[in-house]
Amino acid sequence: MNKEIQLIKERILLRPYCLDDVECLYEAAHESVVEVQKWLPWCHANYSRQESETWLKSCDEAWAKGTAYEFAILDTKTGLYLGGCGLNHIDPTYKMANLGYWVRSSRTSEEVATTATILLVHFGFRELKLNRIEIVAATGNKASQRVAEKAGAKREGILRNRLTINDRVLDAVMFSLIPQDFPRS
Repeated sequence: MNKEIQLIKERILLRPYCLDDVECLYEAAHESVVEVQKWLPWCHANYSRQESETWLKSCDEAWAKGTAYEFAILDTKTGLYLGGCGLNHIDPTYKMANLGYWVRSSRTSEEVATTATILLVHFGFRELKLNRIEIVAATGNKASQRVAEKAGAKREGILRNRLTINDRVLDAVMFSLIPQDFPRS
């Protein structure tokens, strides 16, 4: 898969992460700890530049193996790093993947995550030939659920004890998308 790919819609650009993203990832994570740490355990008060670098290196390895495709979300006008999204937990047998997203706190409520999700869904169906994309959100994570719904995902139900976040076992809402939901993909 070509790492030069860029997915663009209006003011949102998705491009594969690179090692040059260490500082912007670190800065956005620190800005967002209070909101994000409740739902994504990697984002915590002591999050370090080294953690950014280690994760970015793992993104390169996963991309090369075809096990995950992680993207930086950027503002097309300013180049500002807005957050991240990706297709991961890819199951090549069943052609399924998990879709995840997060947006820095100062840029939430701007449809960034919804636009990024739609771009990523099209990529998953068109380029990766997936049959199913899942979005799993903790039942208490209403913002993430709204993004899934706005992106056209279908709510399938509650999965009991599906997530463990910061030593808390949580129920989650399962959303799915299939190619028929996006006939232009």
